[in-house]
Amino acid sequence: MPAADQTLRILSHLAHQRGPAPARSIATALGIPRSTVYHLLAALQEHQFVVHLPEDRRWGLGIAAFELAGGYSRQEPLARLGRPVLADLVDRTGESAHLAVMHGRDVLYIVEERAPRRPALVTDVGVRLPAHLTATGRAMLAALPREQVRALFPDAASFADRTGRGPQRPGELREVLRRVRERGWAFEDGEVTLGLGSVGVAVLDHVGWPIAAIAVTFPAEGAREPGTLAELITPVAAELGRRIGGARPRAPKL
Repeated sequence: MPAADQTLRILSHLAHQRGPAPARSIATALGIPRSTVYHLLAALQEHQFVVHLPEDRRWGLGIAAFELAGGYSRQEPLARLGRPVLADLVDRTGESAHLAVMHGRDVLYIVEERAPRRPALVTDVGVRLPAHLTATGRAMLAALPREQVRALFPDAASFADRTGRGPQRPGELREVLRRVRERGWAFEDGEVTLGLGSVGVAVLDHVGWPIAAIAVTFPAEGAREPGTLAELITPVAAELGRRIGGARPRAPKL
């Protein structure tokens, strides 16, 4: 197996651990000879991509890996990759679409594509809205571990309100997210802006973590069928996930 492939597998493995890991466990998990793992870790340490903790006999990611992640953020690849697929989604649905990421209890909008002759939305780039009220937020929350959702929304004081609609307690949110998991897509009706509804689908990375979500927003009086929109959004979320090396969302249930 080429050394470059083994090196990248080691970095990817370390990135998914809760903390530094022993070389022995890295070798076992990846099926790479231990001597090879030590050799590659030494080279990575020389370039500061990993750091050795001799007291613990473990290896963790180094400062160069952090700088690489910073470069990824500066280049805004998710937004760059998202714009063309959202533009295509707007053409297909005739409705405005947006791409958002989680930011604490909120979602942060990073791309918006507006459809012609559709109402202005509050989801401008850079806007933050309560995740539990939005279709994008619900799609991502439903893909998170339940323990993390409980940590984000531990009590009624955690729930912001915009229009008097939407979950206001942890139990109500659990029920909303249960339905999202069951269908494979999220829906909100007037909970962000009265008279507007949205359907959202999560964009998953290669381990199934929700790195973003795509949603389409439409006027409630237009009588759009949410399940039909979900069928159009799901392949777009899958395509964006494919472009970033992610997982494919499951087919939506109508």
